[in-house]
Amino acid sequence: MSDKVSGYDFSAREQHVLKKLIDHYISDGQPVGSRTLSKLPGIDISAASVRNVMGDLEALGLLKSPHTSAGRIPTSKAYRVFVDSLLEMQPPSAETISGVRDALKPGQNDQSLIKAASSCLSGFTQMAGMVTVPRLAEHAVRQIEFVPLSEKRVLVILIFNQQEVQNRIIPVERDYSKDELDEFARYLNAEFIGRPLKEVRDKIRTELDNMRDDMSQQMNMMVEVAGKVFDPETLENEEDEMVVAGETNLMAHDVTSVDSLRGLFEAFQHKRDIYHLLERCIPADGVQIFIGRESGYDMFDDYSVVTSPYKVEGEVVGVLGVIGPKRMAYDKVIPVVDITSKLLSAALNSPK
Repeated sequence: MSDKVSGYDFSAREQHVLKKLIDHYISDGQPVGSRTLSKLPGIDISAASVRNVMGDLEALGLLKSPHTSAGRIPTSKAYRVFVDSLLEMQPPSAETISGVRDALKPGQNDQSLIKAASSCLSGFTQMAGMVTVPRLAEHAVRQIEFVPLSEKRVLVILIFNQQEVQNRIIPVERDYSKDELDEFARYLNAEFIGRPLKEVRDKIRTELDNMRDDMSQQMNMMVEVAGKVFDPETLENEEDEMVVAGETNLMAHDVTSVDSLRGLFEAFQHKRDIYHLLERCIPADGVQIFIGRESGYDMFDDYSVVTSPYKVEGEVVGVLGVIGPKRMAYDKVIPVVDITSKLLSAALNSPK
């Protein structure tokens, strides 16, 4: 009797053998032979029968031999079947929940919470932990202030939800007085407080562009400063939009290719591809898992990425997750990612 599992027609025996093989490989890290597998608890068939089942699984592209040994290891397709249909999730331990909750105590500012969440993910999984910084474009603006600096520069102070403060220094064409900047700040605060930054950015730039034909010197100043303040490149720098912890943990795991590890470390250095992968998870509901090249990037061929979004005021504003070898303990890693996203959301939504 076969059952359709993740697109494959499996007998109960094949499912059971595949699960036992993957469990053993995750735990031991060595190719699994039919004799070894036949001796595992719960395998009630002979080594010859196990060998036949493994041959069928290999024909389906779910097992492969890394070299000339008789042992087999799971392919990315096998891990996908395992995660989707055969995995028995382990709830996080009380110690893990307590540790994450202690690190993500309410009352901290957003930056501290993001760093703490990244460290928790790394520490409790022994992999690389990643958290994207809450996207400014989704935050409601509470207050805008300007401070004149020397050498044609202005300090912009943007206060968002939950009293989160972001500072930016922008270059301008001339030195502006405090009175000029205060008047501009009063205008912006009167018109746009409480609106998401993206809406403010789009609306103010449209309005000021429409006034270009008939503008006073003061309006020219407002156009220049507003253009710098709400420039997406000024506000959203990918290099600063993600916090990573524990990259060196990956060196402790066996990978099939040193080049693969080198490529991954280069990706951590530049962050762009990893950041874009996490941003793709913004619309997701709950935990997402990318196994090998499912991510769309060759550098993840030997790795899996487990992600979950987190929310502020009911809206998804960022994503967190871990990168580790495909041979990770998914049953333990997934719950850690899930509970961290929930506790980070709770902490970000608490009064500061």
